[in-house]
Amino acid sequence: MKRFLNILLFISSLFGYLEWAKDQKYFVYELEMEIISKFISNPISVIHPFTLIPFAGQILLLITIFQKSPNKKITYTVIVCLGVLFLMFILVGILSKNIKIIICSMQFIVLSIVTIIYFRKSN
Repeated sequence: MKRFLNILLFISSLFGYLEWAKDQKYFVYELEMEIISKFISNPISVIHPFTLIPFAGQILLLITIFQKSPNKKITYTVIVCLGVLFLMFILVGILSKNIKIIICSMQFIVLSIVTIIYFRKSN
């Protein structure tokens, strides 16, 4: 069950949504592909806490998915790393009154809460 929750966390982290200006809208997975391609050509251009911390969180999350029994501390660290990004998305959604951003971000937050509750009860 722990591995399944971590897989769901990973999938939900890819579908965060952000929209700005007229034609600027991306899901997290699209932004990650762009960041990876820019990192290969110009690593300095993508070094920023709001790109590195969530990306590190997703890498850690992938590690927990392949563990025999996912590590609780690593999962909590992942939730914090990615949670910062998704809470910022929710703030942007609230300030811009964009329900799509809020809904797409809430899926990760709700799943994180469910995961924390399950991890605490399982010990």
